[in-house]
Amino acid sequence: MIRRRGTAPGDSLHGFRVQQRQTIPELQLSAILLEHEATGAQHLHIDRDDANNVFAVGFQTPVNDSTGVPHVLEHTTLCGSQQYPVRDPFFKMLNRSMANYMNALTGSDYTIYPFATTNMTDYANLQSIYMDAVFCPKLTYLDFSQEGWRLEHDVAADSNTPIKFKGVVYNEMKGRTSDTSYLFYRQSQQAMLPGTTYSHVSGGDPSHITNLSYDQLKAFHDTYYHPSNARFYTYGNFPLEHHLAAIQEKLDGYKRRSIPAAKSTVDPWDQPRASFTTCSLDPMKPEDKQNRVSLSFLANNTEDVFETFAMKLLSSLLLNGHASPMYKALIDTNLGSEFSPNTGYSSTTKSSYLSIGLQGVHDKDIDKVQAEIRSVLEQVRRDGFDVKRIDAILHQMELGQKHKTAKFGLGIMNSITSNWLNGANPMELLQVNKHIDRFKQEFADGQFFESRIDRYLLNNPHTLTFVMQPDATYTKQIAEEEQSRLKEKIHALTPEDKKEIVARGQALVAKQDEVESLDCLPTLHLNDIATKQKRFVFEHTGLCNLPVQWRTTSTNGVTYFKAISTLPPMSDDLALYLPLFCDALLSLGTRSQTMADIDDDIRLYTGGLSVSPIASTNHSDLDLAEHGIILGGNCLDRNVDRMYSIFTKLIRETNFEDTKKLKTLIMGNASALANSIVGSGHVYARTYAGSSLTPDMHYSELSGGMSQIDFMNYLAALDDLSPVSDKLKLIASNVLHQPSLRMAVTCGEDAVSANTDALSSFIQSLPTESSSSFDTNEAVFAQNFQKTFFSLPYSVNFTSMALRGVPYTHVDGPKLQVLSSLMTSHHLHREIREKNGAYGGGLVYAGLQGLLSFYSYRDPNYLQSLKTYQSALDWLCHREFTDQEMTEAKLSIFQNIDAPLSVSSEGMLQFIHGVSYDMQQQRREQLFNVTQDDVHRVANKYLKEAIEQNNCSMTVLGKEPTEPQQLEAQGWKIRTSTSTNV
Repeated sequence: MIRRRGTAPGDSLHGFRVQQRQTIPELQLSAILLEHEATGAQHLHIDRDDANNVFAVGFQTPVNDSTGVPHVLEHTTLCGSQQYPVRDPFFKMLNRSMANYMNALTGSDYTIYPFATTNMTDYANLQSIYMDAVFCPKLTYLDFSQEGWRLEHDVAADSNTPIKFKGVVYNEMKGRTSDTSYLFYRQSQQAMLPGTTYSHVSGGDPSHITNLSYDQLKAFHDTYYHPSNARFYTYGNFPLEHHLAAIQEKLDGYKRRSIPAAKSTVDPWDQPRASFTTCSLDPMKPEDKQNRVSLSFLANNTEDVFETFAMKLLSSLLLNGHASPMYKALIDTNLGSEFSPNTGYSSTTKSSYLSIGLQGVHDKDIDKVQAEIRSVLEQVRRDGFDVKRIDAILHQMELGQKHKTAKFGLGIMNSITSNWLNGANPMELLQVNKHIDRFKQEFADGQFFESRIDRYLLNNPHTLTFVMQPDATYTKQIAEEEQSRLKEKIHALTPEDKKEIVARGQALVAKQDEVESLDCLPTLHLNDIATKQKRFVFEHTGLCNLPVQWRTTSTNGVTYFKAISTLPPMSDDLALYLPLFCDALLSLGTRSQTMADIDDDIRLYTGGLSVSPIASTNHSDLDLAEHGIILGGNCLDRNVDRMYSIFTKLIRETNFEDTKKLKTLIMGNASALANSIVGSGHVYARTYAGSSLTPDMHYSELSGGMSQIDFMNYLAALDDLSPVSDKLKLIASNVLHQPSLRMAVTCGEDAVSANTDALSSFIQSLPTESSSSFDTNEAVFAQNFQKTFFSLPYSVNFTSMALRGVPYTHVDGPKLQVLSSLMTSHHLHREIREKNGAYGGGLVYAGLQGLLSFYSYRDPNYLQSLKTYQSALDWLCHREFTDQEMTEAKLSIFQNIDAPLSVSSEGMLQFIHGVSYDMQQQRREQLFNVTQDDVHRVANKYLKEAIEQNNCSMTVLGKEPTEPQQLEAQGWKIRTSTSTNV
């Protein structure tokens, strides 16, 4: 790369002095580290030929309590600033921008505000808004109470209704702490690093959030949101000079300030400790197999970048893959269902640590798990690691540097932020090859891993045993604690306080309902959007009489492969086994080779292989769906033969009769799926609500929804898995044979020949026809409308209401998409998030699936959200939209359509869904032309009739309803996991 003038170390440019400059060939970038001369703010700029430019500003935000002050501040700073004094400019800009990423994140001891866009004008607009938000926020009391917490009547203006705790962050963290995996990770870290900022909860513990005061919030901002504490990150192909000029303009007038130092380094212990805690009882799992246990070992200070690199290597060798010693000793033996949530090397704190543990542990095996972990460490210290596994890890690093991903700049930002803010040199963090070279030299000298196992693991007094056990009364205790805390707050209120609560509640509602001018906010326009859909060049050929889609482009020497095997109709009973079949191909091994050996080959010669179920709606008919299996993989061009041969081996030789390994797989799947609900409850709710409306969503729900979770738990309870093995063999005899396949390859021009030869051999190795047939007697989908409530041990809810729309090519599809954007931005966001206090909510129109889905996420009042969905049409009928609002709705849609793609994703819309370029272009033109009249017409056509005639499906996942009989009288079916038919 050519060095720009004024960017040598010591040079001064726009008020910044260059500290370091480094070209990093393996990442194809040049990095410059600068310091703002007046304030000491650091700025890392990464110059790379990438149009997806990234900006971020971050701060160290350590805490000394668990009130969640940095998290509440993160929300509140985005509620208006001096230059942009409108309510919630962050969410407003989601519709006035083409940014493909906008966010704000609170870590354990830092807060960062990033965005990414390919448009230079858009970049300047967002950069100005972000910097004004963090340095000059309004921080009003009403914004603090809306985003953080408040006491308010159930109906804000009605003093006769009960007073409750409300607030977006409060409910967000109630949802977060309903996640036992999150609790385990957080509480083990607190116990591991006592006396430091990490012993508190930066995101906020609900039982402490209600102690946070408005004055504390303002004081925290004044202390930590100062340029002297700031780190700026810019990435991409926009000029450095533009970034520096914009930042300097915002920082002009600030002076260097001393920022209070936080205690981030733990005082080492002189002997091991143990900590025990409880969690909710999961109704989806056996009661005696819900223990979680881990051993954590204090490691290095993360300012030492190479030592952090070395510990990541050690952690990978111990834990990653079927061949790792900990997997063999802890998972393969079924001591537990899967690794504990904190397992791995944690380097996001200044004092790093390595944790090894299990979940799904039987009551009697808690001590055995601890003993087994220590035994494995001693064995590894004695015998060392297979050099092939070390080479495999280094190969993964090499391949990772070559992937041309759409979010490369954001990936770098995420990988360096915590260590940089904790004092590590960001230039050192970027130089992967430098660390690999040093590792190879020191490893050759001997005792590289052995010395670290001795120092950090076997002979380390700072070791924590952490055990979490289920308690059937836990959820009740949490609810009682909240009620007790609420009563205490209410009891302390004076008559004047109570009047103030009503007045502030009314003021907040008035502010939320206020129609304000957004003229101060910058915006893009429709003429900033290309009229033509980006077109990728493909070649469609036949190979061994099968269709192959070729995408020939620059890939940095990497080949990307996809294959879809279309399935014949099958009964629901058999379709439930399809995800397990896919996982089995990558988990069971063959009769001649263990999965550990195969896994080593996968890591050594590929960037990873995947097999999963897939279902898609026909682009012109919602009642037609394709379902099947999709294979995926990537490798360096030199390894294409090996990648295809590994796939051949897995398809032809997987040993489905290895019921011991199958048991391990089922237990792990059951545990992982159950743990995923609380983090993605809105997705599960939307999927289940849609599953009764179209065959595509029906298959999707069977393979990845609540039905699949219940089915995995059912299988996990079986003693005899031979019938399961028979089902998998039946599926194997019907899939992945030549006539069912279509394939896609993305590679460089010089790799086409090698891929053609290797792919031909792969195809010819597969069966020419299925060896049996499915029983399709039950494989008929019938649309129906249902209301289902899944009762789960959570403190919040997830809801959805789904309605049928139209297929992708239908002229009304773009109109429904604009409708969903308008309704979310101008109505549902306010009603569900701001007023009801849910963390998120809105209306999604999935163009490829043809469904309209209302949803709420971490919702304290599901009944209110369901009422909001059903009354949304009334709001729309009385709402006229301005030309600017119509433009914003379209901009928000084009954000996703025009977001940069990773090279491996180019052409997948056509390959997977059959959506041609002409179809995409026609839809694009229709989006540009949607009018307000169109929106009202499709609302009446598709929403009005469906809602009035109850032609929609509703799903709630959440805490047990207080009036189940009333719900059942309204047609709701209340279910627990054990009530599901499998």
